[in-house]
Amino acid sequence: MPTERFKVHVTKDHLVFCCGHFISYHGHKCERLHGHNYRAAVEIEGPLQEDHYVFDFVALKARTKAITDELDHHMLLATRNPVIRVDESAAKVDVTYRDRAWLFPREDCVLLPIENTTAELIARYIAGRLLDALKTHENFVPEVLRVEVEEAPGQSATVEWRQ
Repeated sequence: MPTERFKVHVTKDHLVFCCGHFISYHGHKCERLHGHNYRAAVEIEGPLQEDHYVFDFVALKARTKAITDELDHHMLLATRNPVIRVDESAAKVDVTYRDRAWLFPREDCVLLPIENTTAELIARYIAGRLLDALKTHENFVPEVLRVEVEEAPGQSATVEWRQ
């Protein structure tokens, strides 16, 4: 007997977030400070609910937008990076890598509990936040949750969480 699988997918212009960042890579080199106009897309898989949909598009877009809005127009800094040091105070964030240093106003930064601000880890961060929001506010846990973060046209990373 065939089984049915359903999924909903949302991505809209309002799921765009513009951010500055830099990463360490290849033997702990550090790239230059730069930015992207990121775009998020979310996909949920599961059975149809009693109301005949997997999950409400409006609620999914709203929950995702709330997360991307927190990131929008900020400097993204990874707090768990082994070679980039991030020290925050109430007014500022001091960032150092070897002999390089940056100073940012605290209000302009989002400190992420991740190892690097790669598209992969930003996608994982958004997915974790979204999963928590769906559980807490919607009493919903999807069978499959995918979050894609595009950092440039044709260049994206996706994380998939399965129950």
